[in-house]
Amino acid sequence: MSEVTQTPLSDLKVIDLSRILAGPLCAMLLGDLGAEVIKVERPDRGDDTRAWGPPFAGGESAYYLHVNRNKRSLTLNLDGPSGKSILAQLITSADVVIDNFKARTLSKWGFDEAWFEEEAPHVVRCTISGYGTTGTGAGIPGYDFITQAESGLMAITGESDGGPMKLGVAIVDYCAGLMATVSILAAIESRKKTGRGQSTEVVLHDTGLQMLAAIASNHLISGEPAARYGNGHPNLVPYRTFEAADGIFALGIGNDTLFRTMCGIVGHPEWADDPRFVRNQDRVVNREAIDLLIEDVTVTQPKAHWISVFKEAGIPCGPVNTVSEALSDPLALAREVVTEIEHPTIGTMRTLGLPIRLDGSSGEIRRHPPLLGEHTEEILIELGYSTADVARLRDNGAV
Repeated sequence: MSEVTQTPLSDLKVIDLSRILAGPLCAMLLGDLGAEVIKVERPDRGDDTRAWGPPFAGGESAYYLHVNRNKRSLTLNLDGPSGKSILAQLITSADVVIDNFKARTLSKWGFDEAWFEEEAPHVVRCTISGYGTTGTGAGIPGYDFITQAESGLMAITGESDGGPMKLGVAIVDYCAGLMATVSILAAIESRKKTGRGQSTEVVLHDTGLQMLAAIASNHLISGEPAARYGNGHPNLVPYRTFEAADGIFALGIGNDTLFRTMCGIVGHPEWADDPRFVRNQDRVVNREAIDLLIEDVTVTQPKAHWISVFKEAGIPCGPVNTVSEALSDPLALAREVVTEIEHPTIGTMRTLGLPIRLDGSSGEIRRHPPLLGEHTEEILIELGYSTADVARLRDNGAV
């Protein structure tokens, strides 16, 4: 490996005006990669997720703690002129501004397109919303759960004979945060060529539709309605969970060669020559028949047996872990996916580590998820305010 240099985004300053998940995740990832991130929050309660518990630790919710590291917190009352003046200074000193306000909120405060063009033409602006600034949903607030329902994601999730089901995490919000990160990095790269920032827009509903992925393509090409397959796959068979003698395990057969190998391992090489199962497209049509045949065999041995013999043959498979098992799995431990950081009210705090590894430059957890307004005075002094000014602003309710 080459020698680690400075973090890749150490020259960027980001103002995070967002809350909940998509925006804060985007800002955190930029911070993980070295950007200076200032999280602007309401003085009275801050980011809504600070109260999203239990569980809590040191007065903070676990939800808030997981998506706000590598930031400093500044409280700011944007209803008054002093707060707006401070925000203007923050924006003009920054490279990136992220918000998920309702439509036209920034404009209402005086930060419209004309203001950015005149005062901060270099700034990249990323707006995350539920339905965008155009179309019939413009201005309507967006929520992950509602988007999972509206986008069709719930319709394709769950057992075939059951009802639609959402994923166990706010996956649309999470993917929107990733999309926002990509859009910002693209705009920063463009700025290197043009010298100017630009606006980017990431929409939860758009993201949810994109997450239909091959399922959307299947429908658009065939015209056939999408179905639910439980733990199965619409285009690959066998590709699902199977019962063993002591529970279930996951098995994924991605091509005909792996299928033939699997048939030999389970003692039925003749399946690979059965006209119903020879090709994947044949198995998709006859999925119930082959799945039942396989499960008749897998229930005779414990899951550890099947995972061992299949893995030895190069067939993708694995246990269906609980969250606790997954986070303590040797695979996770070897990659240091779970790490520890120090927090002023919690002490030593366990958290997920950085998901991005770069050879030659590295991200790091430099800051704990901040307490509400923890860095207000520090940031204002950097902007040129005196300690007396800060005290006056506090007395006036501006910060």
